[in-house]
Amino acid sequence: MNRAISADDLQAARRIYQAWDDALGAKDLDASMKLYTEDATLESALVRHVLRTETGVIRGKHDLREFVRILYEQPLPQRERFRGELFTAGRILMWEYPRLTPTGEQIDLVEVMELEDGLIHKHRVYWGWFGVRALEKA
Repeated sequence: MNRAISADDLQAARRIYQAWDDALGAKDLDASMKLYTEDATLESALVRHVLRTETGVIRGKHDLREFVRILYEQPLPQRERFRGELFTAGRILMWEYPRLTPTGEQIDLVEVMELEDGLIHKHRVYWGWFGVRALEKA
């Protein structure tokens, strides 16, 4: 069943899309954390790689903050910010970082975020083959 996307949901998705990229580009930890709910989750292969854990899931803003801090201090090679257009169904926001860019190759990812009250509540990152290979080499 499709539901109409409210103007508020669309505005929140667009705001998160831009603010998330701005914070990433500036490596601004505080700006990044302002985008997440207190009980946010992040699922990504990068979690397992960086934290050397069995699962790729972070639960809660406190642990998420520490993870993002590490990423900003130790960025992955070929982690660029060339991205596609946003797609949204209101409270679901997603976009792609394609492998091929106008200037070469980058880690290929798809970001999927579930928004709640205008903030990121659930964040999942799906890795392409080029990105997985970069993790294996790092």
